[in-house]
Amino acid sequence: MTDSVVGIDIGTSGLRAVELSDAGTARPKLLRYHEIALPDGAVNRGEVAEPNTVAAALKALWSAGGFKSKNVVLGIGNHRALARDLAVPKMPMKRIRETLPFLVADMLPVSVAEALLDFYPINEGEGQSGPEINGLLIVAVKEAVLGNIAAVTLAGLTTVEVDLIPFAVSRAVCRGTSFDGAVALIDVGQATTSVVITLAGVPQFVRLIPAGGGDLTQALMLGLALDAPTAQRVKHEQGLAESSHGETAEGAIITEATNDLLNSLRNTVNYFSNTRQHIPVTGIVLSGGGAQLTGFPEALEAVTRLPILTADPFASVAFGRGVDASALTKTQGRLTVALGLALGSTA
Repeated sequence: MTDSVVGIDIGTSGLRAVELSDAGTARPKLLRYHEIALPDGAVNRGEVAEPNTVAAALKALWSAGGFKSKNVVLGIGNHRALARDLAVPKMPMKRIRETLPFLVADMLPVSVAEALLDFYPINEGEGQSGPEINGLLIVAVKEAVLGNIAAVTLAGLTTVEVDLIPFAVSRAVCRGTSFDGAVALIDVGQATTSVVITLAGVPQFVRLIPAGGGDLTQALMLGLALDAPTAQRVKHEQGLAESSHGETAEGAIITEATNDLLNSLRNTVNYFSNTRQHIPVTGIVLSGGGAQLTGFPEALEAVTRLPILTADPFASVAFGRGVDASALTKTQGRLTVALGLALGSTA
């Protein structure tokens, strides 16, 4: 039997998982997938707050989804992770990783002992002191990662890898679709929105914005004294398209809350364009549950002046027996992160 691995997206509102076999091949096979809701407070902005609750939910997910493998890949991508441009002297990757704590200590928001560090190479160039490698410094607060791993371990599962969520998104989207020029892949989650700009499938730039669809729900709850289920219903029924003129109290709140995220996304794309004028961004690919808000794609297209492109993250995988491919389309991009995590496994 071929070994398989499960990518798990631990979100604020739920767990989403995709199991693949032959993850490292040109055409992996999607064996099964499933998602399950989480109780409020179990996960806070991508970090496990109640390990036992999440472990119980993972067991329920495994049972309901019929997952066979106990090897999992987790994602990290919230306010306690960051990616920054970094140029290092040209040397083997093993040596780069060994020297990172000394090279970047002054750049970190926490001490080296509290951080997990990695380096993602993009290209080589000539620096003031000789040949260098340009890439992305990846930093995650160790406590946040270990907390999620602990919950997985409680569920009887084994974490084989931890990956940055924007990398998972780019892997899933760019394997299935090729684009002309650089594209901004934007995944709008419940509490965090990730932006990764890729060129020929290679990440060039990453930002994690601490805002998402849940902020709009909270704004409606506070502004109209609604409970969470009612606020969710109002958000989905009204949407941004119906609230563009702010004619109702609901519309005004939706417009104001969504504009904050739209402006952050526009500023992020503009920053990349201004600092890398030789790499023009040609379009945007949206994923994530928060991006399904009615009118959001059109509003983002308007503020960035970039077209919203379509992509099929599942185009690069084969489907195992019993997998309902048509049902996958109805998940509206919610499984993109889990798929990308599984695709990146080297276990």
